[in-house]
Amino acid sequence: MKCIIIFDQLNDILYTKYDRKFTRHMRKLGIDQGLISEDKDEEELSYNVLIQIFSPVVASQRIMGCQFGNSYSSFQCEDGTNMVLDEFMGYLFIHIGVEEVSWLKRMLGICITIVKHLCGPDVSILKTNKSRAALLSRILDTWIQLQDSDQAVLVEAVEQLMVNTDLSAATLKALQEATEKLKSHTDFSRVHAMILVENKFLSLFSSRGTQDLTASDIMFLSLLCEAFHLLPSADSMNLVESSESEDAGAAGGESSSEEFYSPQASPRNSPAPQRRGPSQSVEQVQGDGLNSQLVLLTGTNAAFTPHVVHISSLEDGVFFLLMFETSSAAISAGLYEAFNALTIIQNIQLQRDMDGLKHAFEYLDAGVKKIFDGHKKTKNSRNEVESCIKKLQSQWESMRKKYIEYIKTGELNCIVRVESVTTSFTDHLKDLLRYTCWDTTMTNHGRDSVLAVTSFVKYKLADFSNFLKVKALRNFTMGSRTSLTINKYLEEFPGLVHFMYIDRSNHRITAPSLDFSSEETITLTKKKIWSMIDFSRKHLQEGHLAIMWKDTTFNYAYFLWFEDSAGAPMKPKDFPRHMLSGLPMPGILCGDFYQKLIEICFPKLSPSKVRCYELYCIHLGLATASCVLEHSRRLAATIWDVTGMPNNPIDLL
Repeated sequence: MKCIIIFDQLNDILYTKYDRKFTRHMRKLGIDQGLISEDKDEEELSYNVLIQIFSPVVASQRIMGCQFGNSYSSFQCEDGTNMVLDEFMGYLFIHIGVEEVSWLKRMLGICITIVKHLCGPDVSILKTNKSRAALLSRILDTWIQLQDSDQAVLVEAVEQLMVNTDLSAATLKALQEATEKLKSHTDFSRVHAMILVENKFLSLFSSRGTQDLTASDIMFLSLLCEAFHLLPSADSMNLVESSESEDAGAAGGESSSEEFYSPQASPRNSPAPQRRGPSQSVEQVQGDGLNSQLVLLTGTNAAFTPHVVHISSLEDGVFFLLMFETSSAAISAGLYEAFNALTIIQNIQLQRDMDGLKHAFEYLDAGVKKIFDGHKKTKNSRNEVESCIKKLQSQWESMRKKYIEYIKTGELNCIVRVESVTTSFTDHLKDLLRYTCWDTTMTNHGRDSVLAVTSFVKYKLADFSNFLKVKALRNFTMGSRTSLTINKYLEEFPGLVHFMYIDRSNHRITAPSLDFSSEETITLTKKKIWSMIDFSRKHLQEGHLAIMWKDTTFNYAYFLWFEDSAGAPMKPKDFPRHMLSGLPMPGILCGDFYQKLIEICFPKLSPSKVRCYELYCIHLGLATASCVLEHSRRLAATIWDVTGMPNNPIDLL
């Protein structure tokens, strides 16, 4: 049984995604409580029934969070079903399933991250915009498939497609020329151009003045590409036609393979995801072959910035992406802060925390100021934007005076007057968000130039496309003696079966490709590798940076270490394990765990001066501990032989 539900601040449901087993269980509860008649169609499950069944859980969570500041993170039912809860901007996200709590938390965190990219601070968009809700479902299904089949997605790192220097330079030059052509023919001055092959990173060129894309942004864009590239099964499409409100999706974790229903069609789970050919149509792809989306990307300043993303398929599995920062970028940061501050204020008011309210009001004041300042810098804004700004300015002056009065006096009637205008003010913020960040006219702006540039890049890379597709399937392997000299390199490590080396400063992974159909990896099952990662993560969250263990066949090792910019080892003097409980889960999509870990371990240093690395190793069971350690040290010190990135030896332990 599995289900995701999103509730708004009024405890109404915005979004659901669940399987048939959940439907049957809810139907039984509904019949027992007199909410559903027994003759009602089993496939139908109204939001009213779900709201009434879950209202005690939601109400309890709200009270614990708002009044006591001690909300639930998870709990278990008598039958072993687990439920995890999280909040974003006052919206409650619930994930129910029989899988382990850690897996449910991770998927729920991924869901919230995708919502941030697709909706920004206004999650209510999911209720009014069905295509956006459908896209959320599709990307979730894609993540479920890829984290179950791709080691890079599982560890949340970007895999660099290993190509020779000449091809790398040719690709980068094509992207640079494409960007320059676009800047000369459109109003967009801040442009990113990127090539992804399958879900592997090949090349990126960013014009001057753009914010650098983070590894998390690149992973999200990769999921977005794959979401429209994976082919839905026939069963999935049939279920779409038979149900108006829910459609088939993918199953998560290790539970049953029943369909995972969602508001729009989604790909079904399969061991090897099927891929859509370049001539096959997909929703939201126009006749010109471009898939254009409005999304928010974080960039290096951690503020969500609106981008128009154009995705085109140069060949099956070879994607060309163009990302334009829109003219409303200056306003988006202020909107995000304002929404967040209003959510904090709503909770604080119930607790009557005057000091907290003062800080939250200052945060809100700063956010609103950013909105107005950003608007002044925006040229040729639409009439709707001008009207919305004027209404916000008028309301803000009134709200600001009432907040200041309440903070000074603490009188209850003052806050009642504030609350009376807050709803209207929030509605106008939502309108401004829609008119700026979600201005759909931007997706067609300069479209002819985008198509021309796409054709140019396709022509430039035509001679390499087939090679890139083959290369993506087997980036480098333990069995091929001709690819990147990886096996010549690995011959120096007798007994080493598999490894994953991750530079957590840029979240790039180097690892041999996995092919479980080949004889050379027949003993090394996917379950063993996936279990190794799960085991390592659990111990990492407890503060263990180096661990080694074995089963009847293999010897496993995991190391995490720090270096300075010169490659010298760095060790935290006092490792504060008690502070790890507040960190996000290991990874980057639900928050950068490694950046936070650096801040805890080296509080007096700038995080940019500390580099973090991870290494997973699998040896044959006969390998001794000293052999594993020696191999691990040499592997970390010489990995640049494969990656082309020089590094210095370090002491792992």
